[in-house]
Amino acid sequence: MGLKDAAKRKEHAERAQPAARRRLGLLEKKKDYLLRAKDFHKKEATLKQLRRKAEERNPDEFYFAMENARTEGGVHVARSTEANKYSQEELRLMKTQDVGYLTLKSQAEAKKVERLQQSLHLIGAPAANRHIVFVDGEEAAQTFDPAAHFDTAPELLDRQFNRPRLSQLADAKAVSAGEAAAAAVKRLEKKRAAAYRELAERQQRQEKLGGLAQELAYKKQVMGKGRKRKLRPEEAGGQAGMFKWKAERKR
Repeated sequence: MGLKDAAKRKEHAERAQPAARRRLGLLEKKKDYLLRAKDFHKKEATLKQLRRKAEERNPDEFYFAMENARTEGGVHVARSTEANKYSQEELRLMKTQDVGYLTLKSQAEAKKVERLQQSLHLIGAPAANRHIVFVDGEEAAQTFDPAAHFDTAPELLDRQFNRPRLSQLADAKAVSAGEAAAAAVKRLEKKRAAAYRELAERQQRQEKLGGLAQELAYKKQVMGKGRKRKLRPEEAGGQAGMFKWKAERKR
């Protein structure tokens, strides 16, 4: 290797767009032009080939698929479904895969529900919070005053947490500290309500996925066993989902 190859050479930066033409964006280099030209010629060749096919097309040609084809506004519309496209074995295999997928998703939702229940421990649930006070008789129950019993203001009876007494409300410092604590409790209750709402939604999703999996499994069991007819509720004794198979002679 010679000295000229070992010496460090000056690196030349690419030419930038002049300041007067900066509004036009980056300055196109030769490599950018080659990519643009290659894409242009590819599209040009495709259009040329389509024009040639259209010119050489025979207007009297016929295919049997044309009998079931249709057009809308001169545009051909392909059929989205085909009758008897899959065999009974293929349909059973697809339903098996669908049942397995729904079962897997239902199990995943069940695990998430279990983790949520373990993290919440059902603390602070609205239906579970009750404070029972025992009195001597019916007359005492009719004249019972909850505010006087709990020594607090009537406006604070609905609180489940941070319910100060009247003596604490008389102290300004205690009131300010209580307001801060009440704000923190309010934020905590908001998070708890969101968690319980998520738990209810996941439970509903789990039940829905489980129901769909059972329905698909039921359809899989009744398919592929010959010709059948679904019975009306009055024919099946009020039960739904009953079938009657046609008798077939077995050799």
